[in-house]
Amino acid sequence: MREFLAILSCLLATEPAGAQGYPAKPVKIIVSSSAGGSPDTQLRLFTQKMTEAQGYAWVIENLPGAGGNIAPERVAKSAPDGYTLLMASAGPLYINPSLYARLPYDIVRDFAPITQVSHTPNILAVHPGVPATNVRELIAYARANPGRLRFGSPGSGSSQHLSGELFDTMAGVRMQHVPYKSSSQMTNELIGGQIELSFQNAPLVLPYVKSGKLRGLAVTTRARIAAAPGLPTLDESGLAGYEFGGGSGLLAPRGTPAAVLQKLEADARTAIAAVREQFAAHGLIAVGSSAADFAATLQSEIARIAPLVRASGARVE
Repeated sequence: MREFLAILSCLLATEPAGAQGYPAKPVKIIVSSSAGGSPDTQLRLFTQKMTEAQGYAWVIENLPGAGGNIAPERVAKSAPDGYTLLMASAGPLYINPSLYARLPYDIVRDFAPITQVSHTPNILAVHPGVPATNVRELIAYARANPGRLRFGSPGSGSSQHLSGELFDTMAGVRMQHVPYKSSSQMTNELIGGQIELSFQNAPLVLPYVKSGKLRGLAVTTRARIAAAPGLPTLDESGLAGYEFGGGSGLLAPRGTPAAVLQKLEADARTAIAAVREQFAAHGLIAVGSSAADFAATLQSEIARIAPLVRASGARVE
Protein backbone atom coordinates (compact mmCIF):
# COMPACT_ATOMS: atom_id res chain seq x y z
CA MET A 1 0.00 0.00 0.00
CA ARG A 2 2.84 2.39 0.90
CA GLU A 3 4.47 1.66 -2.49
CA PHE A 4 1.19 2.46 -4.27
CA LEU A 5 0.84 5.74 -2.39
CA ALA A 6 4.43 6.67 -3.21
CA ILE A 7 3.83 6.05 -6.94
CA LEU A 8 0.57 8.02 -6.84
CA SER A 9 2.36 10.90 -5.12
CA CYS A 10 5.01 10.99 -7.84
CA LEU A 11 2.39 10.99 -10.57
CA LEU A 12 0.48 13.87 -8.98
CA ALA A 13 3.70 15.83 -8.54
CA THR A 14 4.16 15.93 -12.33
CA GLU A 15 1.18 18.31 -12.61
CA PRO A 16 1.33 21.95 -11.53
CA ALA A 17 -0.19 22.55 -8.13
CA GLY A 18 -3.86 23.38 -8.57
CA ALA A 19 -4.20 21.55 -11.90
CA GLN A 20 -4.89 18.10 -10.45
CA GLY A 21 -8.15 16.85 -11.85
CA TYR A 22 -8.05 19.13 -14.89
CA PRO A 23 -9.72 18.56 -17.25
CA ALA A 24 -12.71 17.22 -15.34
CA LYS A 25 -15.02 17.73 -18.34
CA PRO A 26 -14.71 18.27 -22.11
CA VAL A 27 -12.70 21.29 -23.20
CA LYS A 28 -14.16 23.42 -25.98
CA ILE A 29 -11.81 24.87 -28.59
CA ILE A 30 -13.24 27.56 -30.84
CA VAL A 31 -11.44 27.78 -34.18
CA SER A 32 -11.19 30.92 -36.31
CA SER A 33 -11.54 28.94 -39.56
CA SER A 34 -13.97 26.55 -41.18
CA ALA A 35 -13.83 22.78 -40.78
CA GLY A 36 -11.11 21.39 -43.02
CA GLY A 37 -9.17 24.66 -43.01
CA SER A 38 -5.51 24.65 -42.06
CA PRO A 39 -5.93 25.65 -38.36
CA ASP A 40 -8.74 23.11 -37.98
CA THR A 41 -6.62 20.33 -39.51
CA GLN A 42 -3.69 21.16 -37.24
CA LEU A 43 -5.92 21.23 -34.18
CA ARG A 44 -7.39 17.81 -34.87
CA LEU A 45 -3.94 16.28 -35.35
CA PHE A 46 -2.40 17.38 -32.06
CA THR A 47 -5.52 17.21 -29.88
CA GLN A 48 -5.88 13.55 -30.87
CA LYS A 49 -2.46 13.00 -29.31
CA MET A 50 -3.52 14.90 -26.18
CA THR A 51 -6.55 12.63 -25.88
CA GLU A 52 -4.43 9.50 -26.26
CA ALA A 53 -1.72 10.62 -23.82
CA GLN A 54 -3.53 12.73 -21.22
CA GLY A 55 -7.20 11.77 -21.58
CA TYR A 56 -8.57 15.11 -22.79
CA ALA A 57 -12.07 15.17 -24.28
CA TRP A 58 -12.64 17.91 -26.84
CA VAL A 59 -15.52 19.84 -28.33
CA ILE A 60 -14.32 21.66 -31.46
CA GLU A 61 -16.44 24.54 -32.72
CA ASN A 62 -15.63 26.26 -36.01
CA LEU A 63 -16.54 29.95 -36.14
CA PRO A 64 -15.12 31.45 -39.35
CA GLY A 65 -16.13 34.81 -40.74
CA ALA A 66 -15.55 38.53 -40.21
CA GLY A 67 -11.88 38.12 -41.04
CA GLY A 68 -11.43 35.53 -38.31
CA ASN A 69 -12.71 37.88 -35.58
CA ILE A 70 -15.84 35.99 -34.47
CA ALA A 71 -13.96 33.20 -32.69
CA PRO A 72 -11.63 35.39 -30.58
CA GLU A 73 -14.50 37.67 -29.59
CA ARG A 74 -16.46 34.65 -28.32
CA VAL A 75 -13.50 33.24 -26.37
CA ALA A 76 -12.52 36.62 -24.90
CA LYS A 77 -15.97 36.81 -23.31
CA SER A 78 -15.89 33.22 -22.00
CA ALA A 79 -15.28 32.15 -18.42
CA PRO A 80 -11.50 31.98 -17.75
CA ASP A 81 -11.62 28.46 -16.33
CA GLY A 82 -9.63 26.51 -18.92
CA TYR A 83 -12.69 24.98 -20.56
CA THR A 84 -12.96 27.38 -23.50
CA LEU A 85 -9.86 27.94 -25.64
CA LEU A 86 -9.07 29.65 -28.94
CA MET A 87 -7.25 28.22 -31.95
CA ALA A 88 -6.45 31.26 -34.07
CA SER A 89 -4.84 31.81 -37.45
CA ALA A 90 -2.44 34.59 -38.48
CA GLY A 91 -5.27 37.05 -39.20
CA PRO A 92 -6.56 37.53 -35.66
CA LEU A 93 -3.13 36.86 -34.15
CA TYR A 94 -0.87 39.21 -36.10
CA ILE A 95 -2.63 41.07 -38.91
CA ASN A 96 -6.05 42.22 -37.72
CA PRO A 97 -4.75 44.54 -34.97
CA SER A 98 -3.44 46.78 -37.79
CA LEU A 99 -6.03 45.97 -40.44
CA TYR A 100 -9.20 46.81 -38.49
CA ALA A 101 -9.98 50.28 -37.18
CA ARG A 102 -11.91 48.71 -34.27
CA LEU A 103 -11.94 45.17 -32.87
CA PRO A 104 -14.24 43.70 -30.21
CA TYR A 105 -11.20 42.13 -28.49
CA ASP A 106 -7.50 42.79 -27.95
CA ILE A 107 -5.39 39.73 -28.80
CA VAL A 108 -2.65 40.79 -26.35
CA ARG A 109 -4.72 42.21 -23.49
CA ASP A 110 -7.63 39.72 -23.48
CA PHE A 111 -5.78 36.41 -23.90
CA ALA A 112 -3.20 34.23 -22.20
CA PRO A 113 -0.94 32.58 -24.83
CA ILE A 114 -0.49 28.82 -24.42
CA THR A 115 1.68 27.84 -27.39
CA GLN A 116 2.37 28.83 -30.97
CA VAL A 117 1.22 25.76 -32.85
CA SER A 118 2.66 26.31 -36.31
CA HIS A 119 4.17 28.50 -38.93
CA THR A 120 2.43 28.23 -42.31
CA PRO A 121 4.59 28.90 -45.37
CA ASN A 122 3.05 30.46 -48.43
CA ILE A 123 4.09 29.31 -51.88
CA LEU A 124 4.57 31.60 -54.85
CA ALA A 125 2.76 29.66 -57.56
CA VAL A 126 2.04 30.76 -61.13
CA HIS A 127 -0.27 29.54 -63.87
CA PRO A 128 1.69 27.42 -66.36
CA GLY A 129 1.01 30.05 -69.03
CA VAL A 130 3.19 32.61 -67.24
CA PRO A 131 6.57 32.82 -69.05
CA ALA A 132 8.68 32.34 -65.93
CA THR A 133 10.25 29.21 -64.50
CA ASN A 134 11.93 30.90 -61.53
CA VAL A 135 11.63 34.05 -59.42
CA ARG A 136 14.23 36.06 -61.33
CA GLU A 137 12.41 35.44 -64.60
CA LEU A 138 9.12 36.42 -62.96
CA ILE A 139 10.60 39.69 -61.69
CA ALA A 140 12.07 40.47 -65.11
CA TYR A 141 8.69 39.82 -66.76
CA ALA A 142 6.84 41.94 -64.16
CA ARG A 143 9.25 44.84 -64.68
CA ALA A 144 8.82 44.64 -68.44
CA ASN A 145 5.02 44.48 -68.07
CA PRO A 146 4.07 46.76 -65.16
CA GLY A 147 0.56 46.13 -63.85
CA ARG A 148 -0.08 43.21 -66.16
CA LEU A 149 0.40 40.41 -63.64
CA ARG A 150 -2.49 39.77 -61.25
CA PHE A 151 -1.99 38.01 -57.93
CA GLY A 152 -4.93 36.66 -55.99
CA SER A 153 -5.63 36.35 -52.29
CA PRO A 154 -8.58 35.30 -50.11
CA GLY A 155 -9.03 38.91 -49.00
CA SER A 156 -7.35 42.24 -48.40
CA GLY A 157 -5.02 42.08 -45.43
CA SER A 158 -4.65 38.27 -45.54
CA SER A 159 -1.19 36.73 -45.25
CA GLN A 160 -1.41 35.90 -48.97
CA HIS A 161 -2.18 39.52 -49.84
CA LEU A 162 0.62 40.89 -47.67
CA SER A 163 3.06 38.33 -49.05
CA GLY A 164 2.38 39.79 -52.49
CA GLU A 165 2.73 43.37 -51.28
CA LEU A 166 6.08 42.56 -49.69
CA PHE A 167 7.18 40.90 -52.93
CA ASP A 168 6.22 44.02 -54.92
CA THR A 169 8.16 46.25 -52.55
CA MET A 170 11.31 44.16 -52.38
CA ALA A 171 11.36 43.25 -56.09
CA GLY A 172 10.56 46.77 -57.27
CA VAL A 173 7.60 45.63 -59.38
CA ARG A 174 3.93 46.54 -59.63
CA MET A 175 1.31 43.79 -59.79
CA GLN A 176 -2.47 43.99 -59.44
CA HIS A 177 -3.99 42.53 -56.28
CA VAL A 178 -7.26 40.64 -56.84
CA PRO A 179 -9.08 39.79 -53.58
CA TYR A 180 -11.50 36.85 -53.48
CA LYS A 181 -14.09 35.69 -50.97
CA SER A 182 -12.28 32.41 -50.24
CA SER A 183 -9.04 30.54 -50.82
CA SER A 184 -10.79 27.86 -52.87
CA GLN A 185 -12.34 30.41 -55.23
CA MET A 186 -8.99 32.13 -55.68
CA THR A 187 -7.18 28.84 -56.33
CA ASN A 188 -9.78 27.75 -58.90
CA GLU A 189 -9.41 31.08 -60.73
CA LEU A 190 -5.63 30.69 -60.72
CA ILE A 191 -5.84 27.17 -62.15
CA GLY A 192 -8.27 28.46 -64.78
CA GLY A 193 -5.91 31.29 -65.79
CA GLN A 194 -8.15 34.19 -64.71
CA ILE A 195 -5.21 35.41 -62.61
CA GLU A 196 -1.52 34.71 -63.10
CA LEU A 197 -0.15 33.96 -59.64
CA SER A 198 -0.73 33.75 -55.92
CA PHE A 199 1.11 33.42 -52.62
CA GLN A 200 -1.13 30.67 -51.29
CA ASN A 201 -0.83 28.67 -48.05
CA ALA A 202 1.38 25.64 -48.73
CA PRO A 203 -1.12 22.96 -47.61
CA LEU A 204 -3.75 24.34 -50.01
CA VAL A 205 -1.61 24.78 -53.11
CA LEU A 206 0.95 21.96 -52.92
CA PRO A 207 -1.34 19.30 -54.47
CA TYR A 208 -1.79 21.48 -57.58
CA VAL A 209 1.93 22.18 -57.82
CA LYS A 210 2.73 18.48 -57.56
CA SER A 211 0.11 17.60 -60.19
CA GLY A 212 1.46 20.20 -62.63
CA LYS A 213 -1.71 22.31 -62.68
CA LEU A 214 0.37 25.15 -61.20
CA ARG A 215 4.08 25.94 -61.24
CA GLY A 216 5.69 26.51 -57.87
CA LEU A 217 8.51 29.05 -57.89
CA ALA A 218 9.43 29.62 -54.25
CA VAL A 219 8.37 29.47 -50.60
CA THR A 220 8.01 32.55 -48.42
CA THR A 221 9.81 31.14 -45.37
CA ARG A 222 13.52 31.65 -44.68
CA ALA A 223 14.13 27.88 -44.95
CA ARG A 224 12.91 25.34 -47.48
CA ILE A 225 10.04 23.08 -46.44
CA ALA A 226 10.12 19.30 -46.12
CA ALA A 227 7.01 18.80 -48.27
CA ALA A 228 8.65 20.54 -51.26
CA PRO A 229 12.43 20.48 -50.78
CA GLY A 230 13.04 21.37 -54.42
CA LEU A 231 11.37 24.76 -54.08
CA PRO A 232 13.87 27.52 -53.21
CA THR A 233 13.04 30.30 -50.79
CA LEU A 234 12.43 33.85 -51.98
CA ASP A 235 15.45 34.79 -49.87
CA GLU A 236 17.56 32.36 -51.94
CA SER A 237 15.99 33.64 -55.14
CA GLY A 238 17.37 37.16 -54.89
CA LEU A 239 15.05 38.85 -52.37
CA ALA A 240 17.44 38.82 -49.42
CA GLY A 241 15.64 38.84 -46.09
CA TYR A 242 12.21 38.05 -47.51
CA GLU A 243 10.05 36.23 -44.95
CA PHE A 244 6.29 36.08 -44.58
CA GLY A 245 3.58 33.52 -43.98
CA GLY A 246 0.71 32.42 -41.85
CA GLY A 247 0.57 30.49 -38.62
CA SER A 248 -1.63 29.46 -35.74
CA GLY A 249 -1.68 29.50 -31.99
CA LEU A 250 -3.57 28.24 -28.95
CA LEU A 251 -4.79 30.76 -26.35
CA ALA A 252 -7.05 30.98 -23.31
CA PRO A 253 -9.05 33.89 -21.90
CA ARG A 254 -6.98 36.19 -19.70
CA GLY A 255 -7.45 35.23 -16.06
CA THR A 256 -7.33 31.45 -16.61
CA PRO A 257 -5.62 29.88 -13.56
CA ALA A 258 -1.84 29.70 -13.95
CA ALA A 259 -1.70 26.01 -13.03
CA VAL A 260 -4.20 25.14 -15.76
CA LEU A 261 -2.27 27.21 -18.32
CA GLN A 262 0.95 25.44 -17.35
CA LYS A 263 -0.64 22.02 -17.82
CA LEU A 264 -2.16 22.97 -21.16
CA GLU A 265 1.18 24.36 -22.34
CA ALA A 266 3.12 21.23 -21.34
CA ASP A 267 0.57 18.80 -22.77
CA ALA A 268 0.06 20.73 -26.03
CA ARG A 269 3.81 21.13 -26.65
CA THR A 270 4.34 17.39 -26.13
CA ALA A 271 1.51 16.58 -28.55
CA ILE A 272 2.72 19.05 -31.21
CA ALA A 273 6.20 17.51 -31.06
CA ALA A 274 4.61 14.09 -31.64
CA VAL A 275 2.90 15.22 -34.87
CA ARG A 276 5.81 17.22 -36.29
CA GLU A 277 6.22 14.86 -39.26
CA GLN A 278 2.49 14.89 -40.00
CA PHE A 279 2.56 18.69 -40.02
CA ALA A 280 5.55 18.65 -42.39
CA ALA A 281 3.71 16.32 -44.79
CA HIS A 282 0.98 18.98 -45.01
CA GLY A 283 3.54 21.70 -45.79
CA LEU A 284 3.41 23.10 -42.25
CA ILE A 285 6.16 23.84 -39.75
CA ALA A 286 5.30 22.65 -36.23
CA VAL A 287 6.44 25.08 -33.52
CA GLY A 288 5.14 24.15 -30.07
CA SER A 289 6.76 27.13 -28.36
CA SER A 290 6.64 28.05 -24.70
CA ALA A 291 3.90 30.44 -23.62
CA ALA A 292 6.51 33.13 -22.99
CA ASP A 293 8.01 32.74 -26.46
CA PHE A 294 4.55 32.81 -28.03
CA ALA A 295 3.73 36.02 -26.16
CA ALA A 296 6.95 37.59 -27.46
CA THR A 297 6.15 36.41 -31.00
CA LEU A 298 2.70 38.00 -30.81
CA GLN A 299 4.19 41.36 -29.88
CA SER A 300 7.00 41.27 -32.45
CA GLU A 301 4.86 40.06 -35.36
CA ILE A 302 2.13 42.64 -34.73
CA ALA A 303 4.81 45.35 -34.76
CA ARG A 304 6.54 43.93 -37.86
CA ILE A 305 3.35 43.56 -39.90
CA ALA A 306 1.77 46.92 -39.04
CA PRO A 307 3.92 48.98 -41.48
CA LEU A 308 3.24 46.47 -44.26
CA VAL A 309 -0.52 46.73 -43.69
CA ARG A 310 -0.29 50.53 -43.80
CA ALA A 311 1.80 50.45 -46.99
CA SER A 312 -0.68 48.09 -48.67
CA GLY A 313 -3.54 50.51 -48.10
CA ALA A 314 -5.71 47.69 -46.72
CA ARG A 315 -8.09 48.90 -44.01
CA VAL A 316 -11.40 47.64 -42.62
CA GLU A 317 -13.57 50.21 -40.86
